Amino acid sequence: MEREQKWPDQIWLVRHGQSAGNVARDAAEAASQFLIDIAERDVDVPLSPLGERQAQALGGWFRALGPDGQPTVVLFSPYVRARATASAVLDQLGRETLSTVVADERLREKEFGILDRLTPLGIHDKYPELAEQRQHVGKFYFRPPGGESWCDVILRLRSTLDTISREYRGERVLIVAHQVIVNCFRYLLERLDEEGILAIDRMGDVPNCGITEYRFDPKAGKHGKLVLVQANFVAPLEDSGTPVTHQPDMPAAPKS
Repeated sequence: MEREQKWPDQIWLVRHGQSAGNVARDAAEAASQFLIDIAERDVDVPLSPLGERQAQALGGWFRALGPDGQPTVVLFSPYVRARATASAVLDQLGRETLSTVVADERLREKEFGILDRLTPLGIHDKYPELAEQRQHVGKFYFRPPGGESWCDVILRLRSTLDTISREYRGERVLIVAHQVIVNCFRYLLERLDEEGILAIDRMGDVPNCGITEYRFDPKAGKHGKLVLVQANFVAPLEDSGTPVTHQPDMPAAPKS
């Protein structure tokens, strides 16, 4: 008896376009400031003008895949910068062509707690004991007061994958979210461990509007599984002449 396919046919993981927070963080670090100068809540931080161009280029690339290659399901973080990136894609695909469009709070940015809006210098200055603890524990397990560790994010994403495998099997699913979300999905889908995902993280930040793609291979594993096709693919931006950015998300914890 043939086993029913558990997974979507395809998953694309995409980080949002460059945000005003990314720009403000760069400016604060360049000026050796302790605080990132941005007034909005993290959930309300919008795309920068460049981020809007990146999102448009991303949408054009997905449109060019044609009806038989485009996403049929779009899931996105409710944060403004991710929602705006997803909307730029949806506007070019035509929402009527999609079976499902959902803002899912489980795809939200990693929560930074009391470290919110602090630069690495600011964290060392205001909370030196937390900087020391993070250095000792490592970024995978470190949970700032009021915030989340990578493990906490992975826990909520396990629930998201349960929903995806239950409701979207055989579909083509686009997920628009944040840098840590992309990496934590990779941890789950590629069955990595702490060392493996941190090695990927050390290679560089996830590009804004970079695409990490998985396709279902019925011959992989015992009953078929999603297999990585490409990671941090930025040709949609490069081909359109749109600058590629690799800035860390705002805020950031001290570097290990």
